[in-house]
This record gives sequence, structure tokens and C-alpha cells, in this order.
Amino acid sequence: MQSKGFTIIGLVLLLGFSAFGQPPTTYPTRKTVAGAAKKAYEKGMRYNMAGENINAIREFEKALRAAPNFIDAQLQWAAMKYDLNLYDEAELGFEKVLAIDPNYNTKVLYTLGIAESRQEKFAEAAEHFQQYLATEPQSEVLRKKAKRHLANCVFRTEVGNTRVPFVPESIGDHINTPADEYLPSLTADGETLVFTRKDGGQEDFFISRRVENGWRKGRPMEDINTNLSEGAQSLSADGKVLVFTACNRRDGEGSCDLYFSEVKNGRWTKPANMGPPINTAAWESQPSISADGRTLYFSWAPNFNSNNRDIRVSHRRSDGAWTQPRSLGEEINTPYSEQSPFIHPDGQTLYFMSNGHPGFGSHDLFVSRLQPDGQWGTPRNLGFPINTAAAEGAMIISLDGETAYFSTDRANPAAEGLSAFEKPDSKGNSDIYTFELYPEARPLPLTYVRAKVYDADTKKPLRAQVEFEELTAAEIHASSVTDRDGEFLVCLQLGKNYALNVSKEGYLFHSENFALVHRDTGKPYVLEIGLQKIPESLAQNQAKPVPAPKPIVLKNVFFDTGSADLREESFAELRRLKKLLVDNPTMRIQVSGHTDNIGSEEANFQLSTDRARSVYEFLVREGINEVRLSYKGFGESQSIDTNESAEGRQRNRRTEFMIIGI
Repeated sequence: MQSKGFTIIGLVLLLGFSAFGQPPTTYPTRKTVAGAAKKAYEKGMRYNMAGENINAIREFEKALRAAPNFIDAQLQWAAMKYDLNLYDEAELGFEKVLAIDPNYNTKVLYTLGIAESRQEKFAEAAEHFQQYLATEPQSEVLRKKAKRHLANCVFRTEVGNTRVPFVPESIGDHINTPADEYLPSLTADGETLVFTRKDGGQEDFFISRRVENGWRKGRPMEDINTNLSEGAQSLSADGKVLVFTACNRRDGEGSCDLYFSEVKNGRWTKPANMGPPINTAAWESQPSISADGRTLYFSWAPNFNSNNRDIRVSHRRSDGAWTQPRSLGEEINTPYSEQSPFIHPDGQTLYFMSNGHPGFGSHDLFVSRLQPDGQWGTPRNLGFPINTAAAEGAMIISLDGETAYFSTDRANPAAEGLSAFEKPDSKGNSDIYTFELYPEARPLPLTYVRAKVYDADTKKPLRAQVEFEELTAAEIHASSVTDRDGEFLVCLQLGKNYALNVSKEGYLFHSENFALVHRDTGKPYVLEIGLQKIPESLAQNQAKPVPAPKPIVLKNVFFDTGSADLREESFAELRRLKKLLVDNPTMRIQVSGHTDNIGSEEANFQLSTDRARSVYEFLVREGINEVRLSYKGFGESQSIDTNESAEGRQRNRRTEFMIIGI
């Protein structure tokens, strides 16, 4: 860096300087110095203003040989060494200034603190930042910076040489090229990757699909890319919505706005500005959309050049409109820069970049957890060497929480130094890497359900209502509508019990149960769901009688072992059955009970009958006329799976209903 004079670039915290003794009563300054020292100093300042640092240093050294306590020459010499990143020499020079007169220029304490912190002398730097703050500096900007640097030094002193596991690997040659690749986005199934590539000053999106041995060659997203730059994107969990940043567009609200595109008929739609209240005359960028598509996190700043960037959040209402964005609050946002949020599909773990929270360098990566009261917890620094003295880039995490994806232009990942990141396989200045995230920093373990809903007869896809209920908490986990291909994808947290209900007017509903309480793997569920149309009539005297729909298994009706008493978690499912009967007032159904073959045949028959009767009685209590209902037990006589396995026996233990009249 070329210096244009003495500038303080700084840090913050200090101590006294008794080690240097009392300053002399008099010493030369630029106003009092004379002779050869004055001549050399003035020549050095001319070199300084011309950016000729080496020549400036030589002249300041001449001045100091002529007048060893010439404080301004010593100050400028130290500043030149600082600007050349020779922090050890700069440290000695600033210490000599303080030894001559500790009160001559209190900003020396601030810059000395920075020089020491750059050498990882954090305890010494903290003392000098403290000393600088004790002088009650007039500059509010430097005072705030000093406090921030002090906090960083205290943090570095506390963590010492502690390291977290970190073994980064290149994502591969099909993604990384001699151009710059950064800001990766990933679908929940880990099969689709979208990233930004900058080549010749142009930023565009590229997409790649996972193959057995890595990733396919990234190809440009031609439906979205323009002759302008696009970047900072977020890909939805199902890979069918892309939210991204574009700047200086004719349809923009401000300098940079958020846009979105959707997959329709196999192609991405023309990007559209998200509009108010998301976009304003300010700077909106770096979005992250939740797995259910109903919550949007993004970075906001008054303008593009602002150093104060905050993370904001907006929620999508049932009518499709977005709420007024709000700040995540002081626990996350500081007076400095918080940006590049990534909300994990668990909806409760947030990763972001910040230079306002205590850390290792310019921007560090942090993680915060959503608390039971709906507030975000204290951010946790992800630690060294994930974070270094360099500025770390945005990071995303796979669905299982084990793999992190990030981009970096650091020089040496395996080295011990703070800014070292060896990239023997690097293709450009910025490449995408992966690494295994250590357990303490991982999100909640998840799996996902991917399904296609279609008409059972015609096989055509259906736009159907999809609802997941967390049974233990009796609350809706996710609610959406299948896309025009009849597809949906929902992420589920391991350790919980979920009910799925798929419904569409004119069709019988379909239910599934996902008992994840004791599941310790994230193996996904892939389903094909055929909905049966409700027939207009089952009259047999028609020219072409309509066959009765197949029995519907009520997969979220539960009984304790050997009991016919309905568990409370069953009520939501049975009320859906009640609604079906209310919406179709001529429909008559039979409730059927079935068991596995454990126990005697007689006992199983009685248990199945009692369980069917319990459902019948529930519906009657809910107001359904008993003449429309009947029940029957079949015991173990109508098995649909083997009784030789626990899974098979579980399927055989079931409650069904079938339409017997319209």
C-alpha cells in the first residue's frame, strides 16, 4: 500500500508506558527542529506525499541520526513501516514515540494496538486499546473502532491456540475454473448446486447436478442471466425457486434489489422484482429463503457503500404478500456489518458473516440458534481456522448438517498461519470448497419428504393441499400447495412425530405418518401419492357402475398396545374424516380394524372390532349421523404385508375406512 502521509488505520485498547521512563523535558518537533534533521525530515515528507515510502523512510532515518529524539521523524518512520505491513518494526517505532512523550499523539496508542494485534500479540494490543480509550478520544469513529478491536483482542486472548476441526477440499474441476466461483446454494436433497461465477467482470449464475463421482460441469442459467450482473442467490429447498440480487435495474426500487424466478414447465420464468416492502430505496441483497418458502432473510443497508449492514427478516402471509421486514435485533446486528445470512432448513439455525462480533479478523462466520421465546441466541464464532485474520465468505450447510460449502480466496487451508490457505488444486482467485462441520456447530438433524401427487385413475398431476402436523406439539409444521407438476418437498426434524395430510376438493384425502422419534439417520422419503376421486354415485343399476374407491388407511390413528382407546394424536386425522363426511352429506362409510398375527386369532378379532368401534363412536360424538356409519373388525385375516418383520406387522396393524354408499 502506498502511503500519502501519516494515517491511522486502526484498532482499539491500551495501557500505560512506564517501561520507557519519563520523557525528556524538551525534544525536537517539526516546528522546532533545525539543521540537517529539519532538511531530511522535509525531504522525507515530500517522498511520503509522493508515495515513495522507501525513500521517505531513508530520509526520516537521516533526521533521527541527526536528532535522535526528533518525535515527528520517529512518528513518520513508524507510520511508513506500518503502511508497508512491517508491523514488528512499526511496533518498535511507535514505542519509541511513546517513550519520548506518551501524550504527544494519543492516536499512536490506537495504531500500536493494531500493529500488535497483526502480530497476534493480543494481550499487549488490548492494553494499548484500553489506554487509548482512557484518553477519551474526540473521534467517535475511532472510539467505536477501538472498542471493537479491544473486544476482538480479548476474544483472541481467551481462545488462545484453540483449533476446531477443519479440512477443506475443492468441490472439483467441473465447478472451479480460472474464473472466480463463489456463493454456492444447494437443494435439500443435495442434488442441485447453483453458484455465481465472475469472469471478466461479468457475474452470472451457473447450475450443476450431482453425479456419482462429484458434480457435472456447471452450465449457465440462460433463462435468468442477462448482460448485467446477477449474484448473491438463494435456492429453495425443492430447487424450484431462486431469489437473488440484481443492481441498477430499470425496474429497481434502489441500488440493489431482490428478484425471484420459478421453474414452470421445466424452465425458469423471467425474473421479477420482489417489490415493496422487501425492496426499498436502500440496499437489499444476499437473500436466504427458508425451506418452506415462507420466511426470507436478507442483508440490508442504507446504501451500497454503507459499512453498517444488518440482517432483516420477512414472512410470507397466506395471501402471498410479504410482511414489513424487521431487524433481527441487537443480539445479531451490531453497529457494524452483518451480512450473508443462511437459514438452515431446520428453520432454527442461522449462519452469517460479521465484523461486529468478537472474532479473528475482518469478517468472521457465526452461528446462532433460535430460542424457545422466538429470539435469537448469542452468536457463536465458528472458530479458527474456519475463521482467520482474513475476511471469510458466505457459507451454507447441507441438510444433514455435516457438510459445509463456502468460497474463499485465502492462500493456505492446511497451514498454521492465520491467513494461510494452501490451494494446490485452485483454479482461480476464488473457488468453492467443502469441509465437514464439527458437531457443536451443526444444525438440527433433518430428513425430507419428496412426493408427487396425482389422480389415481388418470395419473395426471394434481394441485393439492399439503399439511404436515407435528403430533406431539399438536401444531402445523408446514402447509403448502403442490406445484403444477404435483410435487412438493418438506424438511422434517429427526426426533419428532409428524402426520401428513394431502387433500383436494372432490378427492379422498391421503395420510402418512413419519415417526422420527427414534430415527437417527436422515434417509429421505420419496412417495407417489395417488388421490382417489369421490364418485358421484355407487348405484349398481347404472349402465356402467362406478367401482367403489379402495379403502383408505388412516395412518395417523393410534392406539396403545392391546388397547382400543384412541390416543389424543388421532383426533386431527379423525376430524379430517369428519370434514369429508360433512362436505359429502350423502356419503356412507365403513370403518375397518385390522391387526397383526401376534396373539390368538380370537383376541385379535375382538381387538380389531373394538378399535373400529372407537372410531365409529368418535365420529358419532362429533355429530355424524350413525346411519351413515358402520364398523367391522377383521383381526389378522386381511394382512397387507408379512408378519415376519416388525415393519410388516406395523403395516398390518391399521384402521381403514371405505365408501359403501353415495
